[in-house]
Amino acid sequence: MSLDPRLTPARPDLAAAHLRGQIEAARYADATLMQVSAAIAPIRAKPAPDAMQESQIQFGETFAVYEERDGFAWGQAKLDGYVGYVESDALSAPAVAPSHRVAALRTYVFSQAHIKSAPHFLLSLNALVTVEATEGTLAKIARSGWVPARHLQPIDDVAPDWVAQAERFLHAPYQWGGKESLGLDCSGLIQAAMHAAGRACPRDSDMQAEMVGERRPLDLDQLQRGDLLYWKGHIGLMIDATRLLHANAFHMAVAIEPAAEAVARIAAAGAPLKAIKRP
Repeated sequence: MSLDPRLTPARPDLAAAHLRGQIEAARYADATLMQVSAAIAPIRAKPAPDAMQESQIQFGETFAVYEERDGFAWGQAKLDGYVGYVESDALSAPAVAPSHRVAALRTYVFSQAHIKSAPHFLLSLNALVTVEATEGTLAKIARSGWVPARHLQPIDDVAPDWVAQAERFLHAPYQWGGKESLGLDCSGLIQAAMHAAGRACPRDSDMQAEMVGERRPLDLDQLQRGDLLYWKGHIGLMIDATRLLHANAFHMAVAIEPAAEAVARIAAAGAPLKAIKRP
């Protein structure tokens, strides 16, 4: 049985205990559930601060840890199943059930219950928080400070239009492996927008190509808002019948451009359009 290593917590020397009998490893470990207490935490390919960032987990997300060593925790993000290394300082235990999510594109967490106090950091859309108290217009969140209450929404409330959520990221910088408002990649944009609307979505573009939407004719004249365009290693979405929104390394940003122009440019670089799907 072939299992995707991005989604399978297994190495030759160590695997998750629930994989015993499926995958051979030198030893197995039960998970310790921890929670992100930093604004954002990179999931890296190797346990080194300069190793490639493959994804991110945001404040309040949970991470199943199977090993901690030399300042890094190896495990699996519970939200989308991504496996990798996270700096231990970014994680806390025990995990606390979130009550709200960040609904603003980004918001400051203040150190005190007034907006002139020193900010701890910025949280991005979809960060998960546990509200412990409110004072005036601010809400105190567990393991941190005070957030504008109007920038939060109850955990079960979701945005009605996932494409509109994606449009909010326009001009955000391109960042490989990113899925936050300060920088994200093509599949991170799609995942963040869908999560804001309460839709499940895998992390990488090839996973999204396989799992999200129904295949449509490969015809640019039949496009409509919300359609997804897939290339090898890239994805974008239509905001209307002609314009494509995508986080891309050509603009090094989230950009809107005519879909026909993007398709021609990317094809000229050796990557023809592979599929059109409609969620």
